[in-house]
Amino acid sequence: MDILILGGAGQVGTELQASRHWGAGVTLVAPTRTELDVTDAAAVARIFTERTIGAVVNAAAYTAVDKAESEVVEAWRLNALAPAILAAETARRGIPLVHVSTDYVFDGAASSAYAPDAPIRPTSVYGASKAAGEMAVRTANPRHAILRTAWVVSPHRGNFVKTMLRLAAERDALNVVNDQRGCPTSAADLAAALADIALRLSADSDAPTGTHHFVNAGSTTWHGFAQAIVAGSAARGGRNVPVNGIPTSAYPTPARRPANSELSTESLTKAYGLTPRPWQAALDDILDRLVGPAHHSAEAQS
Repeated sequence: MDILILGGAGQVGTELQASRHWGAGVTLVAPTRTELDVTDAAAVARIFTERTIGAVVNAAAYTAVDKAESEVVEAWRLNALAPAILAAETARRGIPLVHVSTDYVFDGAASSAYAPDAPIRPTSVYGASKAAGEMAVRTANPRHAILRTAWVVSPHRGNFVKTMLRLAAERDALNVVNDQRGCPTSAADLAAALADIALRLSADSDAPTGTHHFVNAGSTTWHGFAQAIVAGSAARGGRNVPVNGIPTSAYPTPARRPANSELSTESLTKAYGLTPRPWQAALDDILDRLVGPAHHSAEAQS
């Protein structure tokens, strides 16, 4: 069976291709952006005639949140038009579609973690385009699973962990926003969940569908996340610098960020039996790959 992975060059796509959760008998098909334009309906249709696709995992997206405020058309092409094309084509052929979405579909004003059925109120072009993509998938293909996620990090591409490690090596102190809260998410852990769900949907026409959330367990602020990154790096021989908390107002950006990006994974556990591990454990794995194994004191080893 072939599994079509879109967005294979990104953090999640890279981990999807490396994941061991696919098992034997599965061939991953991950065309590059130049090999397949996901906004070209004819090109998308063609790949389904060339391969026997059992399921599609769509991790392709326009993710430059601030640039989306000015590059509106491009954001909507990748985040809304492309999922609509994929949903229509997969529905026509009876193929399940697993689609990755974002916490940015919410306004961030809630006082607790968002459930999947919470009202959608995006406050940015990026969030609005991703919400439209979700709606297209729900409308066109009943055999779908949408996984919203947040604060995705990995050893690949640009992300918050790699940025903090670079800045800690360059600066004597870091200033990081302390009034935005969310759930850090390992791209590898998310990829494993996407693989499990895609295989379930491809093998069982009665497998659960719908919208769910995947983030690692626990929550923190960007400031708290940065502190954990710097401390974890220092434990591995990296440079230890102070991390100061600052308000969002001191770090203005073109796109408005949700103050609360916490996502509840309760429905994911009920539907698929998947229980994400704590974000701290996931961060340790990433730091092991980027910096090296943690150093243990003689007292800890005795």
